[in-house]
Amino acid sequence: MRPNTTLRAWREGKQTVGAWMANPDAHSAEIMAHVGFDWLCVDMQHGLIDYSDAQHMLRAISTTSTIPFVRVPWNEPAIIMKVLDAGAYGVVVPLINNAEEARRAVWAAKYPPAGGRSAGPARATLYAGADYQTYANDEIAVIGMIETKEGIENLNEILAVPGLDCAYIGPSDLAYALDMAPTGDNVDERHQAMCMKIYDACRRHGVAPGMHTGSLEFTKKWLEAGFQMVTLGSDMGFMRAKAASDLGTARGDTGTPRVEPEA
Repeated sequence: MRPNTTLRAWREGKQTVGAWMANPDAHSAEIMAHVGFDWLCVDMQHGLIDYSDAQHMLRAISTTSTIPFVRVPWNEPAIIMKVLDAGAYGVVVPLINNAEEARRAVWAAKYPPAGGRSAGPARATLYAGADYQTYANDEIAVIGMIETKEGIENLNEILAVPGLDCAYIGPSDLAYALDMAPTGDNVDERHQAMCMKIYDACRRHGVAPGMHTGSLEFTKKWLEAGFQMVTLGSDMGFMRAKAASDLGTARGDTGTPRVEPEA
C-alpha cells in the first residue's frame, strides 16, 4: 500500500504544511498539489465542493506525492466511508464534542475489527494499491476538529480515544466557544492560550496537534509553537490575495482609474 507520508511524519514527531481546497475544480487541485504541499484538504464542509467534485480533485492530487485529505460536512459514517473509498488518505471531522463522537469517527474510518467500515474501496485500490484493505487501518488518518465549548470541556477524553491521529483547531469556531467574534488568525491572548492548552493536551496523549491558519505570519507562528498539521492558506485565498496585490500595484504604477460597469 502507498504510505501515508504525512501520518508517518506525525508519528515521528515531524511537522507538515498543507493547504485547504474550497474551489470545486480538479485543475486547481492539480496545480496546488504540484506546488509541493505535504497534504491538501478538500473541504466538503464550507467549500463549494460536493462528492462528485471531490472524486475528480482526489484524482488530480494523485498526480503528485501530496497526501489527499477530505473534510467531511458532518460526523456521519456514510460520507466518511465514501470519501475514503474515493481515495482520501485522511478524513477531517468537524465539531467533535465528546469521546463518543470521536469514537464514531474512528469507527467509520477503520475496517473491522478496529471499526465498522464496509468493504468496497472502489477507487482507493487504484490509488493506494491492491493490498489497500490489508493495511488501510494503519495508513488512513483520522483528524478530529476541536472547536466547541463541549469539545474543550471533554478535551482529554476525546484525545484518549484510540485511533484518533490528530486534533485540528478551527480558530473561528473556537472563538465562538470562547464568546468572541469569529476570527481566523486570532491575536487575542485568551484565544492563543486555549490553542496552546489544546496543544499541550495533544502532546500528553500522543496525538498530533493541528492548526488552521490563513496567513504566512500565523503559519510560521504555529509551526514555531510546535504544531504538526498546519495550514498555510486556501486555493481561493491565494488566488484572491495575489490578484488583489497585483491589481493594486498595477493601478498604483499606472494611475489607471477603476473601470465601473455601466448602469
